[in-house]
Amino acid sequence: MKQNSAVAGGKTVYGASVGILMLETRFPRIPGDVGNAGTWPFPVLYKVVRGASPDRVVRRAAEGLAEHFIDAARELVADGADGITTNCGFLALLQDQLADAVGVPVASSSLMQVPMVQGLLPRGRRAGVLTISRASLTPEHLKASGVATDTPIVGTDEGREFSRAILDDEPALDVELARADLIDAGHRLIEDFPETGAIVLECTNMVPYAADLRQTLGLPVYSIYSFVTWFQAGLMPRVFDPRLIDQRIH
Repeated sequence: MKQNSAVAGGKTVYGASVGILMLETRFPRIPGDVGNAGTWPFPVLYKVVRGASPDRVVRRAAEGLAEHFIDAARELVADGADGITTNCGFLALLQDQLADAVGVPVASSSLMQVPMVQGLLPRGRRAGVLTISRASLTPEHLKASGVATDTPIVGTDEGREFSRAILDDEPALDVELARADLIDAGHRLIEDFPETGAIVLECTNMVPYAADLRQTLGLPVYSIYSFVTWFQAGLMPRVFDPRLIDQRIH
């Protein structure tokens, strides 16, 4: 009997299941950054939300931008995305609005990993958070991500480079100074909250320094990279060919 070789259409782009909503920025996006397409081990779709600056999204709680993000997310879905994520952890505030509007899974913020990471740890240990702006990360952001309000949190606000360069959208970034800011913040997190057993990076621009934190602090580090790779694995599960099983008798 001849097999049906017809395939279904309906999209414009195939093979890129994750759509990423991008802030409009000019700061360098080095390898590891969400906005560097080479970061991902699979194809992704990008959509820039015009007018969504780091300052407006982080320091001003994305005021007036909800509909812009919703429209951009709908365009990504129409183009072929099966799930939506963003390039800023502070967009957790839009999680419910985005999910309701687009009708596909939405992973708006790396912070959404915190409850899962907490569940992995032994009693007496806690998941801690590093954020780009402790002053701007409110209980509302935490609630929107399902994160307990007493979660250990430290920001890179006191650093010399990272927070300033990103939030002020500067055209240059001193990577080594930024790395030092992340390491310093990690040490403060452990000093202030010695019960910390794992770290979740709120900011998507922190991914390039995750391995440095792991090596220096000796704790597991989770980021938007770990979150979206897990997210994508559900949107496009790997296909295993049973014909490849080794039939040899050992």
